[in-house]
Amino acid sequence: MIDVHSNAAQAGTFALGGDLPVHRLGFGAMRIVGEGVWGPPRDRDEALAVLRRAVELGVSFIDTADSYGPVISEQLIREALHPYPEGLVIATKAGLARTGPSQWHRLGRPEYLKQQAEMSLRHLGLERLDLFQLHRIDPEVPLADQLGALMELRAEGKIRHIGLSEVTVDELSAARAIAPVASVQNRYDAAFREHEEVLDQCERDGVAFLPWAPVARGELAGPDSPLAAIAAEHGVSPVQLSLAWLLHRSPVMVPIPGTSRVAHLEENTAAAAVRLTEDETERIGRFLGA
Repeated sequence: MIDVHSNAAQAGTFALGGDLPVHRLGFGAMRIVGEGVWGPPRDRDEALAVLRRAVELGVSFIDTADSYGPVISEQLIREALHPYPEGLVIATKAGLARTGPSQWHRLGRPEYLKQQAEMSLRHLGLERLDLFQLHRIDPEVPLADQLGALMELRAEGKIRHIGLSEVTVDELSAARAIAPVASVQNRYDAAFREHEEVLDQCERDGVAFLPWAPVARGELAGPDSPLAAIAAEHGVSPVQLSLAWLLHRSPVMVPIPGTSRVAHLEENTAAAAVRLTEDETERIGRFLGA
């Protein structure tokens, strides 16, 4: 059995943008807010405890967004962790506006992206955002204008690295012709591999790949998980096997599982200690229909 107190450092490290090392098992802070990613958490004390416990367990990369809450996720991170421990990297995103629970609207106007970056600096209590991601490309605004706004922020010293979310290979290539890209955040898990080509491109270029919904929105985590039998062979839970598979799939993979409960956080983080052989990694991939 894997010790639930395993440290995220056991997942190894990846250097974001080539100069910003983080442990390869991070934390996604979307689920610490209310239902529909809207409003305050049901249990504020537990949300704060999750963030503090994540850092205690060696998590050095936390991913959030201005739209989570909105702003509540960023505010909770500051309340729980500021002043931030040395080595902790907090990434945030802008480019999706919110009008209610589970409602998301692309908004990539340069002035809006700049405004949201300033707001994130304030809410997080930072002087510079280490990773600022374009949450979605807005088809109504030229990509050069959207990334141009981020490049201006970078030149002003307000952001360190630029990331993208939910992009194709062509969009990634187009973006990299305009600006340096340190990360891509696309949906990806052991059973959902629509963005395999994007992951391969990131691996070739040394770009971090941050899979959101890394346990298939929970389908791979429970007792009915298709990975339950294989996980039992390893003496681990299905969620731990799912996360371990991602870590073994590619050296640029930085999973960011999220949760609103400390117990689930500890279970997730323990995946850093799970070791799979190349044959086992391939077997799981074949089993889930790769």
